This record gives sequence, C-alpha cells and structure tokens, in this order.
Amino acid sequence: MKILVFILMLGAAVSGMAQDRSVITVKNSTVSGEAILVTIQAAGEAHDLQCSKSVLFCKAPSPGKYVMVRLPKNRGIYDCANVVDLYRESEDTGQDNNKLGEYCMLEK
Repeated sequence: MKILVFILMLGAAVSGMAQDRSVITVKNSTVSGEAILVTIQAAGEAHDLQCSKSVLFCKAPSPGKYVMVRLPKNRGIYDCANVVDLYRESEDTGQDNNKLGEYCMLEK
C-alpha cells in the first residue's frame, strides 16, 4: 500500500513539473455575452485566450505581465487542445488559490 501511495505521489510531482511556464503580456480583455476573450503577447506572438463567465476561474485580467502555465493534456476544466492557467507575475504558480483564471488558447 505504501508503494502505491509513493508511486501516485511521484506521478503527480512529475506531472506538475511537466507544465510549461512563461511570462506573457495581456494586451486587452473583452467580454462578449458569456465569453471573455483575452489577447496576449507570448514569445513575440499574439494569441487569444477564451473562457466562459459561468466557470469559477474565468476573469478578464487587466493589461500587464502575468505568468502563463500550459496544462498537460486532459487537465483543466475545458475540453480544448491547449488549456492554460494565468497567475499574477508575483504569485506562486500552481496553487489554485493564487490562480487568476483558466482559459482555452484559441488556434489561429
């Protein structure tokens, strides 16, 4: 039993380390009906993030610098290819109580 618990904890730790973190710039946020659309600049490229206002972690962030964490496949609350979490640049990432929002990164 102890071995099983150890393996599960090790798997969770490895999964957490596999997350892709980067500092991004939020250019603007717009609210349209039930959706919030966030335009970001990441690694010199513009991307759009979208979330549903009815979801707990869906907020329209103010322009500025944030940390974006790409979640591993099949993680998060959205069923899309690239789910990301946003944190304030100074916050500890990976903690839900510090998470600003969770979004789908839209394909261009």
